[in-house]
Amino acid sequence: MPVPDVRHPPPLPRLPLAILRALLPRAERDEVLADLATEYGEHAAAGGQPAASRWLWRQALRSAPALLGWTWWREWTGFEPRANAYRPGGPMLKSWISDARFAARRLRTRRAYTLLAVLTLALGIGGSAAVFGVARPLLFDPLPYAHADEVGTLWMGGWWTEEEFLFLRGKIPGFRQVAAHRPSDVILRGEDGGPTRLLPARQTSWELFDVLGARPMLGRGFREGDDAQGAEPVVVLSYGLWQELGGQPSVIGKRLTIDGAPRTVIGVMPRGFWFPDPAVRLWHARPLNPQGRNGSYSLTGRTLPGVRVDAMQPQLASLAKTLAGRFQYSTAGDKTKDPAVTPLRQELLGSMRPALLATLVVMGLILLIACANVAALMLGQVEGRSSELAVRSALGANRGRLTQQLVVEALLVGVLAAVVGGALAALGFRLLAGALPIGAWAESARFDWTMFVAALVLALAAVLLVVLVPSISLWRGDLRARMGSARTGGIQGRGGRLEGALVVTEVALAMLIASGAALLVRSVSNLYAIDPGIRTEGLAVVDVMSNRSLGAGPRRQTLDEISRAMAALPGVRAVGVAMKLPLRGQGDSFPLSVEGRDAGGQGTNTYFRIVTPNYFETMGIRLRDGRLFDNTDRIFTDADSVDVVMSIVVNEALVKKHFPGENPIGRRLVGGFGAPQRIVGVVSNVAEGNLTDDDEATVYYLAGQAPIFGASASLVLRTADDASAEAVLDDARRTVTTVAPEFAVQGTTTMSRVLDAAVGPARQVMSLLALLSSLALVLGAVGIYGVIAHFAARRKRDWAIKVTLGLMPRRVIGSIVGQGAALVGVGVTIGLVGTAALARLLATFLFGVGTLDPIAFAAAGVALLLVGLAAALIPAWRAGMLNPSVVLREQ
Repeated sequence: MPVPDVRHPPPLPRLPLAILRALLPRAERDEVLADLATEYGEHAAAGGQPAASRWLWRQALRSAPALLGWTWWREWTGFEPRANAYRPGGPMLKSWISDARFAARRLRTRRAYTLLAVLTLALGIGGSAAVFGVARPLLFDPLPYAHADEVGTLWMGGWWTEEEFLFLRGKIPGFRQVAAHRPSDVILRGEDGGPTRLLPARQTSWELFDVLGARPMLGRGFREGDDAQGAEPVVVLSYGLWQELGGQPSVIGKRLTIDGAPRTVIGVMPRGFWFPDPAVRLWHARPLNPQGRNGSYSLTGRTLPGVRVDAMQPQLASLAKTLAGRFQYSTAGDKTKDPAVTPLRQELLGSMRPALLATLVVMGLILLIACANVAALMLGQVEGRSSELAVRSALGANRGRLTQQLVVEALLVGVLAAVVGGALAALGFRLLAGALPIGAWAESARFDWTMFVAALVLALAAVLLVVLVPSISLWRGDLRARMGSARTGGIQGRGGRLEGALVVTEVALAMLIASGAALLVRSVSNLYAIDPGIRTEGLAVVDVMSNRSLGAGPRRQTLDEISRAMAALPGVRAVGVAMKLPLRGQGDSFPLSVEGRDAGGQGTNTYFRIVTPNYFETMGIRLRDGRLFDNTDRIFTDADSVDVVMSIVVNEALVKKHFPGENPIGRRLVGGFGAPQRIVGVVSNVAEGNLTDDDEATVYYLAGQAPIFGASASLVLRTADDASAEAVLDDARRTVTTVAPEFAVQGTTTMSRVLDAAVGPARQVMSLLALLSSLALVLGAVGIYGVIAHFAARRKRDWAIKVTLGLMPRRVIGSIVGQGAALVGVGVTIGLVGTAALARLLATFLFGVGTLDPIAFAAAGVALLLVGLAAALIPAWRAGMLNPSVVLREQ
């Protein structure tokens, strides 16, 4: 065997040599290649050149993964693997990783600062993320309709009649199609004798789904003729109801018993579809009557190509002329005045939009306050590290690297705050959804994991904003000069000015929120001060609904049976029944006139209500003249002539309108039900429509004399107080189920809660803003405390010298508190300037108070001033109680 010449090994093959050169670290490349060349020569001498080449290829391929990982780690992180320390790699991530480790150690050793910074930011981030999660599907997500941008709702929604719609169908200028729809809850009879269910539903003309551009997931939608007289009753189900009914495709063509009559299921809408809100479970087409004058429909249409929803005044003016030429209207229901079209999203959101926008803005302000707080805390940390930073600067550290450390520390705080804020958003999401006035959307709102992404984005944006303040202080200051000032206890004037500016900013932002809450408090107080004309305390309400196929006589008799059973419940003093209760919105009106006057005229539009004899006593409505219904007012039968005189009770507004200075008792009205109507009594005015409406003329008919009694009715139960009213609701619900299983309970509540609902979304927005303003005050107090504490700490050597020379400690306390009061005063003044902008967002919720109300602003300013003084007093008291000798020895 030949002896290998190790002094002159053969050259390595080019291709594996190139691969190894590319993979090997530069520091070890020459040494490793030399060793490989020696071993290659030995293998070539022992087994020949081909065997040596195969050996070299095996070495290159087996080493490639490890060499790639090694090279990436060194070149991109800057850290040498533990097995090698020949040469450091690239600096791309090395300094960032080192600063992250350093920042983590600092945060771990300063637990109070870390906890306060993280929780402060997390509150703002979590609240903002939760509000965004509630508002996003309403304000920003696309509506579940293909034609949403081309759809609008005509003015006076809920007032259009079947007669008007059928007259205008197919010839409304500017629209290719228009659909009529109205709320129409239904009773679904369970299969095989199962329980009845009340379902929120929508009665609609056949055009609705075509107008919206919505297609069923299963089956078909409505088509022309489904709402014609004699058409087969059909219904379209929501996805949720379809799931509850078994979720099988075979439901198409099945007949469901709805309102006592069979209806054929023709379609199932896709998941995520809703109209006009997520509470609606089904849509049904009923025959439209060309002479129907029940004004309870809304008209929603899709515009022609090239016609914008917000630019239809010429077409609307033409439509108003058409209406004026065909119909005659009373003043209250005149559709020829102020025609307009509301874009679909705006119509669906209604008053929710300003409430959501106001809440988003307020949460944004809370987040800014939190950022200012954390910036002040971080600035205090920079001031406390002035000696350390000065030494590091003297040893060669530049401001860029020091700023990088601050950025890394802020990012760690931001990530921690995002995690905590995301958890807070998840925990508070349902509570926030219930607190906002968003109606049925509160129940359908779902927590979305994108809120965690939103929280992270907010956190990172917030901390980058936060780190600007200490970075400015770092770049504008003289680090080396700070070593001397730190040793002598000098005052860091620049840092103090920055901290003061942050406090002023916090107070100004808190002033915006607090003044908005004060405006709403005054507005809601004004609303509750309105006398609705009834005694709401101690009044339980049970809303029931029967099949529409049930006749008026059997319906009234069943309601009488339910009333007698409820009157026997413990704690119930009186029971009354009404077709419609006060404070639940306008509706149910027709023209009436005084007999012998306005011959041939249309009369005056007047509210009408159908009630039982005990209704007035139960509701606490006061009798002003004459009498209430009693046993002398007999119940009519089908055999009675239409000439039988009906007994009616009217309110004071009707008397003032039709009988000024006259005695109305015994006078007659005509219109309405087509029979003579004699006034037997006058009662006080009641807020039959909305709480803030002017007093409207109202006539009350006796159930059994009036020829109709709607499918829905409300029973009211008088008890001792609200607690008793709440307690009787479950028994009342069970009573309905036992006495009249064919009736469905629409809901149970108390009249006090009805009044709360009548006050409107202002009450909910007020409660939410009051909570958020309390949070803003707390955060503001923390910020003021921190800044004043830093101010007192920076000047403690000066205070000690002055006290030693004879200054009274109370003067020290007064000076420090005065510093805090000055900052708060400046912040309140600046906040007043910006308050008008936020007040405009709340304008739709205000009642009896202007957007620039001095009382509300004064209350908010005083509250902030008191909070600021309290926050400043704590560090001031500590500074005033310091022992001067101890302070001077420390310095």
